[in-house]
Amino acid sequence: MLTVVAFIVALGLLIAVHEYGHYRVAVACGVKVLRFSVGFGKTLYRWQPKKQRPGQSTEFVIGAFPIGGYVRMLDEREAPVAPEERHRAFNTQPLRSRVAIVAAGPLANLLLAVLLYAAVNWYGVQEPKPILASPVAGSIAQQAGLKGGETVSQAGFEGEAMRNVDSFEELRWLLTRGALDGHDVRIVASGRELMLPLSQLQATDADAQLFRKVGIVGPYTPPLIGDLVAGGAGEKAGLRKGDLVLSVGGKPVVDGQQLRELIRAGVDPAGRSVGSVWQVRRGEQTLELPVAPQVVREGAANVGRIGAYVGAPPDFVTVRYGPVEGLWKGVERTWEVSMLTLRMMGRMVIGEASLKNLSGPLTIADYAGKSASLGLTQYLVFLALISVSLGVLNLLPLPVLDGGHLMYYLWEGVTGKSVSDAWMERLQRGGVAVLLVMMSIALFNDVTRLFG
Repeated sequence: MLTVVAFIVALGLLIAVHEYGHYRVAVACGVKVLRFSVGFGKTLYRWQPKKQRPGQSTEFVIGAFPIGGYVRMLDEREAPVAPEERHRAFNTQPLRSRVAIVAAGPLANLLLAVLLYAAVNWYGVQEPKPILASPVAGSIAQQAGLKGGETVSQAGFEGEAMRNVDSFEELRWLLTRGALDGHDVRIVASGRELMLPLSQLQATDADAQLFRKVGIVGPYTPPLIGDLVAGGAGEKAGLRKGDLVLSVGGKPVVDGQQLRELIRAGVDPAGRSVGSVWQVRRGEQTLELPVAPQVVREGAANVGRIGAYVGAPPDFVTVRYGPVEGLWKGVERTWEVSMLTLRMMGRMVIGEASLKNLSGPLTIADYAGKSASLGLTQYLVFLALISVSLGVLNLLPLPVLDGGHLMYYLWEGVTGKSVSDAWMERLQRGGVAVLLVMMSIALFNDVTRLFG
């Protein structure tokens, strides 16, 4: 139920803000707005404010299907317009006014993202401290000399100024951008400056395997055993919640990440479980327990599992900024997400990035429910991310989107002539076809992620 409510609220808010951008600028330009609708299909609720600007009599509507919205303006191309109201028709407005009205929707979504990110920055959010877990064996982080337990104080792209790192999530975001954009990243870890050559990854997907290749999977956590699954390999071996693991097979264990990797590796080439003696501290006692992980299939490989939560929660820090700095960081994050989204879309078009990165309504709904269950700040961050995506998507030069209309106006501005009706119809059909293909791929990816 929470997932459904969170999804409807998110979609309704983002669509309303988008359409309000069109509506507000249209009214400011003197265009008569006939209807402002959030959703399609059967009308659930309608109202018409008594006090509106002179010349306006806009009807506001909420439709049954909140998968879109529209602002219907007076326009001679859609219906006859009385001569005395012709100056209020959209199609009779100067080119600059039409451009402003069309661009206002996506820009409203980007502005909303800035404000949402800023609100999170002002309110403050609990995030893990930038203390690194043990790197994955053979990863870029391990090859760079990281061992685990280092605190990252600064980081930045190669050739750019370093910036302070306040949390692990901030570091993860920098690493994500570096891997997907092909930028090497420099970090200052416990006083040492190291370079992570992420450009050699040639990453195409932002998934868990990408972070395993980088080697920085999560923040530092003590190697504690948490809740155990009844009948799991851990419980059968005699492990208990609260046990601190000191070594596995005689190898000292530094943190939870290293312990998880050792458990995963507890499988021989034939796919059989490989047991080892664990040394654990339980209160004042030091015990030795033989533990044999259960073999499970993960993708194309067999990995070990013990049926227990491994690693205590990391140390957290409250990240909070002042009014100006919080707003500026909101602008920065919106710009960074927008540019990364555009680059990933461009790389998908030319085949340099996987189409698996496309997401549809099922994935959005799933993330909406998960973020809402984590608290207000996580839900606001989710809303900001989707708002950026909606704004960027609508600026793409597809005829059925706002970006397509802006391309028409660019043509008009350069040639002095508007696009002919015949070409407009052809382009609209092509745009609908491309959009349907994108939606089909996104829905297929949704089903694969959730049920595959």
